[in-house]
Amino acid sequence: MTSQDDSPPARTPLYARHIALGGRMTPFAGYELPVNYSGGILGEHLFTRESAGLFDVSHMGQAILCGPDAARRFESLVPGDILALAIGRIRYTQFTNDQGGIYDDLMVTKLPADARGERLFLVVNAACKSEDFARLHEKLPELNLEILDSRALLALQGPLAAAALERHAPGVADMEFMSLQNFSWNGAELFITRSGYTGEDGYEISVPAEKAEELADALLADEKVRAIGLGARDSLRLEAGLCLYGHDIDLATSPIEAGLVWSISRRRREEGGFPGAARIQRELSEGVTRRRVGLLLDGRAPAREGAEIVDAQGATIGIVTSGGFSPSLGRPIAMGYVPPAFSAPGTALSLMVRGRPLAAHVVALPFVPTRYHRSPK
Repeated sequence: MTSQDDSPPARTPLYARHIALGGRMTPFAGYELPVNYSGGILGEHLFTRESAGLFDVSHMGQAILCGPDAARRFESLVPGDILALAIGRIRYTQFTNDQGGIYDDLMVTKLPADARGERLFLVVNAACKSEDFARLHEKLPELNLEILDSRALLALQGPLAAAALERHAPGVADMEFMSLQNFSWNGAELFITRSGYTGEDGYEISVPAEKAEELADALLADEKVRAIGLGARDSLRLEAGLCLYGHDIDLATSPIEAGLVWSISRRRREEGGFPGAARIQRELSEGVTRRRVGLLLDGRAPAREGAEIVDAQGATIGIVTSGGFSPSLGRPIAMGYVPPAFSAPGTALSLMVRGRPLAAHVVALPFVPTRYHRSPK
């Protein structure tokens, strides 16, 4: 995470609803958000896996970048293939620096062009959004950046999310994974994407702030839906093997080290033309000095971020970047970086917790199979 100042945490449009629902609030990325409600993190995690969890992610940054050749110009800042995006389709990519490190990771959707030119809908991380938007203003002054700070963002995730949302936005069940469509609901325009960060099928819903509480209440009236806090959101994304910015990826980490090579198309790998391309192309051809891996602990005690990873001789070879208890597996899991020689699944390692080595071994990611929507062929 980027550092935050000493000002009081901001509140999302759903703050009063969190309090009414018994949310246990905590500062996070400059906002006051619920860690969990009365059901607890474990219960909320498992409910999302079985039904549909509703998350308030209004702290994320939303914006529309538009102007002539917006896709081509935007590609000068990210390694993702934005030119090849079809209208209404989403790409996961990263802002990289000249050294090939990651400023932030984000979602980019290509919208229909208007009189001003091409349009891109961006969703960036809360802790980075001020810097991200400032960088866009600086690097792409010829484009217009419309920051959507008057909109909230809800995430409805889980195997019953489509059925729950279909009642309010007919047609969402037919959407493809990583796509966006506009819907009208009670006089409000919704930008709905079939996406999320839990490993489950689901949606993210951009809604005018003044309609956010009304929409949340309408969704929560369904017994298939419950409010879920940040605690379960984190354990779900960890089980899915997804990176958390400021922890698993940062300015010192390249997309190749992080196992995000899949997010860079062949054209972009070959052509470059984005910050840090030289390092990324070198790592693609010559390999990396470390790799992000999944770690399954043998006992019940978890290893948290910052725990040292040691080899059989007791030498420190890496650091845990995310760790905690997996409710789905009933045991602790972690992610971290190790040299390639120690990255093969099955490799025995130890994680140091309070001076004591905890036995673990490398496993392939994700820890729990993802269940993103796949359209029938």
